[in-house]
Amino acid sequence: MIQDVNNKLYEAWQKFVTKKEFNREEVRDVILQSWQNCTKLGISPYQKKVNRVFTGEELQKRINENQALIKVSLPVMENLYRFVAGSGFVVTLTDKEGIILVSIGDEDVAESFAKGNFVAGADWSEASAGTNAIGLSLSLGKPIQTFSYEHFCICSHHTTCSSAPIHDPQGRIIGVLDMTGTYEKVHSHTLGMVVAASYGIEMQLESQEAWDQCHIADSYKVAIMESISEGILATDGNGIVTHANNYAGKILETAPDKIVGLRVSTFLKPSHSLQKNFDLSRKITDQEADILIKGKKKKVIITVRAITGLGIGQKGTVIILNEISRTKRLVQRMVGAESKMTFEDILGQDEKFLASVRLAKTAASSFSNVLLLGESGTGKDVFAQAIHNASQCSNGPFVAINCGAIPRELISSELFGYTEGAFTGAKRGGQPGKFELADGGTIFLDEIGEMPLELQTMLLRVVEQKAVVRIGGKEVIPVNVRLIAATNRNLKEEVEKGNFRRDLYYRLNVITIPLLPLREHKSDIPLLAEAFIQKMNSFLGKNITTVDDKVWKCLNSYDWPGNVRELYNVLERAMNIVEGSTLELETFPPELLNVKKQRSTHRNFEQLEKELITEVLDEFDGNVSRAAEKLGIARSTLYRKMEKYGLNE
Repeated sequence: MIQDVNNKLYEAWQKFVTKKEFNREEVRDVILQSWQNCTKLGISPYQKKVNRVFTGEELQKRINENQALIKVSLPVMENLYRFVAGSGFVVTLTDKEGIILVSIGDEDVAESFAKGNFVAGADWSEASAGTNAIGLSLSLGKPIQTFSYEHFCICSHHTTCSSAPIHDPQGRIIGVLDMTGTYEKVHSHTLGMVVAASYGIEMQLESQEAWDQCHIADSYKVAIMESISEGILATDGNGIVTHANNYAGKILETAPDKIVGLRVSTFLKPSHSLQKNFDLSRKITDQEADILIKGKKKKVIITVRAITGLGIGQKGTVIILNEISRTKRLVQRMVGAESKMTFEDILGQDEKFLASVRLAKTAASSFSNVLLLGESGTGKDVFAQAIHNASQCSNGPFVAINCGAIPRELISSELFGYTEGAFTGAKRGGQPGKFELADGGTIFLDEIGEMPLELQTMLLRVVEQKAVVRIGGKEVIPVNVRLIAATNRNLKEEVEKGNFRRDLYYRLNVITIPLLPLREHKSDIPLLAEAFIQKMNSFLGKNITTVDDKVWKCLNSYDWPGNVRELYNVLERAMNIVEGSTLELETFPPELLNVKKQRSTHRNFEQLEKELITEVLDEFDGNVSRAAEKLGIARSTLYRKMEKYGLNE
């Protein structure tokens, strides 16, 4: 019967290749369509072997690329071959393009088939080998069996092939499993075996992928846990630690693997409320707690949450630990400055001085912008803190920034923040600016007269719109900030000179508070000095109870160009030197001992300073940056001195 079918197929094949005639009753449609494709592709039906064969490095590359498929398929192929061993069959695996990767079969049969290049590296796609089961499985995407003269090329006429595509878990064809033997061995059961084997490979691939994904997910979760700069502990329902990351080990000063298996109560202070939390009836958020390490207590900030999504009857808790010192540093960095000073810390009885204090207290009850005007050392930062602490936003942050102390190119990113990639060196993820950090509180811009003009425009926009846009970003971020600015410059003159924007000046100059230089309220020197001495007695470990009358006379005779700050520094120096309980004149610096001599020296110093600056500027042909670098001062300071000595002309 097989021979009769074979003879009819031969006649049909001969008629097609010689006369291009065909009878659909004699040949399956899928085979006939493939013959027509082969004709269009210019494949010779008299081809005795496959011409496209990969060898050496090209073949090895294919094998390497399909290593996962080969690893899973080989055991299945070996099991399949055991059923047909010795019966004249070869089991073959190809890649998704029909390139043979590996074969298992009877040696004599394999040698016979090799004459037609049915070998590793050979291309058995339809476009290369004509009509065959491997090529049809790829083009049709389904199992198929081909027999004898159904093959288009004579190199395959003596065979029967049963092939099934292999799909990956996403449904993509990644290869073909084929079993080939001599044509008289054809049987429908053969195709059934190949289909079953192919399905087995697909199931194994799916299981392998699921396992790999679980492994990757587990590794990823572990990596995440270890990359977090917080201590993380996981416990079961009985409070036994089941996982501890490295940072938790650092906090507890114990190797993580030695923490696992311990009961949390062994290192948490027994009286702490966390011990009552293992029923998961409530949660704890950022509370202080004590942990016991080798008999010593250590403060931490602790957060506790129940682990959700566990199986029925399972309970667990995740505990997050932070060293309290780290938390404090984080808060200080976020806030940018401390606002400890209040109006009670501002000392003075001079009527003009008290008028400034009263105006500052009035400003504190408002949300309007405040401008503090005064020389260096008059306490502008103290007034700013006092206004903040007496205002409605006293519970919010107080963020201070000295516009004259930050390099010109960094002020914008400090004030307004930046996005990731905004400039070279920008931190990953970007960074919020001082306005964002001050949201809900006060921002104090000291030495605002030093701010470059281009940044004044950006500041004006923030003041008007109450929103910021980070450098390099597009997102508009609302900010609710009280603005206090300060300067030792005459901003009206700076506006007329074109150094300060007029519209920004009017925005800032809502409530202007002038701060008197100390020389204009010398009557307050004894009050200030007594307060400073009491303060320094405490932290310097001194016991100064009296002050020599000559000291008071000296302090009142001096003009205090450095104002209250200079007074404080002079007293601190004296108290570090004094040995008894009386502060005497000998402990004060020479410039205070003879005012006339000091004033003369001051004038001589100014002349020398002017000559030095002129000389250095000439040396660098007026290059302010290089001159400032050589003088060891900031460019803003050099600009002020140049203006003072008339060197800008």
